Amino acid sequence: MGVVDSSVASRRKALWLMGAAGFACLAADSTGSNSPLSARPGTVARTRPVVHRPRPKPTPKPTPTPRPAPWTPTRLTALKPKEPIRDLKELVPPPPEQTIALTIDDGPHPEWTPKVLDLLAEHQVRATFFIIGAQVKEFPQLTQRIAAAGHQICNHTMTHPLSFDDLSKKELRKEIGEAHDRIAQVSGVVPVFFRAPGGAWSPAVVDVVAEHGMLPIDWAVDPRDWARPGVGSIRKTLTASESGNILLVHDGGGDRSQTVKALKGAIPKLKKRGLSFVAL
Repeated sequence: MGVVDSSVASRRKALWLMGAAGFACLAADSTGSNSPLSARPGTVARTRPVVHRPRPKPTPKPTPTPRPAPWTPTRLTALKPKEPIRDLKELVPPPPEQTIALTIDDGPHPEWTPKVLDLLAEHQVRATFFIIGAQVKEFPQLTQRIAAAGHQICNHTMTHPLSFDDLSKKELRKEIGEAHDRIAQVSGVVPVFFRAPGGAWSPAVVDVVAEHGMLPIDWAVDPRDWARPGVGSIRKTLTASESGNILLVHDGGGDRSQTVKALKGAIPKLKKRGLSFVAL
């Protein structure tokens, strides 16, 4: 045993002989001379209180809702429910006289949709956008911009398949249903109108559209801007529109520079003729 161990043993033996006082000293030895309690007799150890902070609740997203037509708060119906609507007068209730509807297909597109939106804002025109679900998925913020500007948001299928009227009902439900849900979730607007790609209608298409509570919308004025026939040709066809007409142009599916330029000239001319633009 070393010198230090012998000294400690001798001290403990002496304290044992001292009785109770010795036991107190032994207890102090057992806590160790470096213990904060031995250095500050009577001190009570304290622990930091645990604070339970409530987790912030996520901001609830608004429930998607249909956007009513500007001329009536009631839901629109069709004079002929089994046929695509080609004129505003086929809606119930119809809009006021001297109104036309500008409809815009195949977006949103990152280059052309913003230019179309800027042009519509400049002329204070509300339009109807038939948008593609796949484009909505890729450009959600642009979709939200269309909705925030007060334009009507409509369903134009998920992937814009050709020969749409040849699809089975299962395929139609997939194309229409997936686009319907995607558009509603992203834009906050539940589509109440549908347009078949290329105007390829069939009884099965109309039936599936009705299953989703939508009306089938066609058109009366088609400048075939998708084929890029020239700014003058597009503008001439558009400016020949009459009261009640539904006009068709595109903001997606290719180069739409001719469409933008044609609209820039056609919108003021149509307004000058006393026609007013309404969204569906």
